[in-house]
Amino acid sequence: MQYEAFVRALWIFYSATDIAVSKLMTELNAENARKSQKLPMLSEMLKKLEGQAPQIVLDQLLEFKEYSWKPLSSYIHGGIHAIQRHSKGYPEHLLIQTVKASNGVSLMAAMFLIILDNDISKRGLMPMIQREFRDCLPDFNN
Repeated sequence: MQYEAFVRALWIFYSATDIAVSKLMTELNAENARKSQKLPMLSEMLKKLEGQAPQIVLDQLLEFKEYSWKPLSSYIHGGIHAIQRHSKGYPEHLLIQTVKASNGVSLMAAMFLIILDNDISKRGLMPMIQREFRDCLPDFNN
């Protein structure tokens, strides 16, 4: 959910049409909820971000999707991953990888907040945080 919400935020900022944004900003009722269901799903939002969002962010999002999205969706929807891990437990390396992936998405969201804030004094903050906390973040050296 964290990943999909972040992709949606980027899509809204970089490539969503005014009509799409208005579907999200309108009063919540049954009719408007039905209309908002016609918004792009994750893969389409990622495609629409091509050439719009910073390429480094898009590359990280695509890599995350390739390796993590299906297993995480299985957890959210009660699939095999959730059932097997509940009954057999979680290997330590998987827990570490999951926390690092979550931290990585949080780091990208923080980078995006700096972009939105447009405060030039904060521009070097995220690389500094990445270096300081590299042991609890995914390897971003692509």
